[in-house]
Amino acid sequence: MDFYQASTVFTLFAYLTAAVIILKGLFTEKGPNLPIVLTVAIFGIATHSYALTHSIISLNHLNFSLPNVITLVCLLITATVTIVAMRFKIHLLLPVTYGFSALWQLLLLFIPNVDHTLLSTMTLVTATHIIISLVAYCILVIATLYVFQVKYINSRLKGKVLSSITHLPPLMQVERQLFLILTLGTFALFISQLIGFLFLDSYFALVHLHKTILSLIALSIFSVTLWGHFQLGWRGHKVLTLITSGTVLLTLAYFGSRFVKEFLLS
Repeated sequence: MDFYQASTVFTLFAYLTAAVIILKGLFTEKGPNLPIVLTVAIFGIATHSYALTHSIISLNHLNFSLPNVITLVCLLITATVTIVAMRFKIHLLLPVTYGFSALWQLLLLFIPNVDHTLLSTMTLVTATHIIISLVAYCILVIATLYVFQVKYINSRLKGKVLSSITHLPPLMQVERQLFLILTLGTFALFISQLIGFLFLDSYFALVHLHKTILSLIALSIFSVTLWGHFQLGWRGHKVLTLITSGTVLLTLAYFGSRFVKEFLLS
């Protein structure tokens, strides 16, 4: 086992340990031991960052294969959620985030990673478009996690099962955070699509047309959701359905064709 594989294994166990600790704490009277959870998670983020850097950058090449892109997205989401958890009660998001990241680290041990892109072929505009698109996607995935947290807290309150939400934040606070995050993610997605439309010749190319169309539909869904909430007071199941649908479409846009190309047709 080389150092890259060892880092992946360490990351896997760190995330898995953090997920288990937070899950056990959610069902105790004292609640989860957040300092221990975050310490273990930060260790996982450190080893995750090292392994990803080692995998993406090699001499004068950038390896933007699908597994590396997904690993980067996992890292950004995990790091962001961990930082937010230092300030706000988002205990329900932590086991989901760490659990998924741990599962992906496990899959990485069995997935080949060979696709390379020369650094010289990556223009500044293209790099900016890709970076902002990934940042937007990460923010919108976090918004999706938030909307499920809102749904869970709301259902517990309606059922008067208060004991299961004693370690969670107030519903209105989580809802405000949800729409702030959704606004930021939608704005970032709009900027990425605007850059693509104005500066990328391949934006409407046939090979990328499905990605462009799905991304624009997702952007429309997120925008309508924000308008509906602030103008018509939309919330609850309608918002959950719209945000989840937009995130699924964006996932298909960013990763669907690449999965078919790199795994099913390779």
